[in-house]
Amino acid sequence: MKDPYYIIERPLLTEKSTDQATTNKYHFRVRVDANKIEIAGAIETIYATSGAKVLAVNTLTVKGKKKRTMVRGAKPGYSVKWKKAIVTTDKPIELFEGI
Repeated sequence: MKDPYYIIERPLLTEKSTDQATTNKYHFRVRVDANKIEIAGAIETIYATSGAKVLAVNTLTVKGKKKRTMVRGAKPGYSVKWKKAIVTTDKPIELFEGI
């Protein structure tokens, strides 16, 4: 099994994610090659002290944005694509308490 901190890169703290934290839905940036089973296991391992069980995992791939180049005739570049996971738990996770 992969290291849980290898699968979960970081939590995403945005307005939408803090609003959904009240309903025990948490947003994370994860590895592009991670699947839902690995993500659920990693979340339960990392946040084992809170005793939260993962009920559902929804994933989506965020496409890279087009970046312009300053060279005449050059093709535009793109930022890196990444994967987002929205994890639903049965109990609140302590990292997001009081935000």
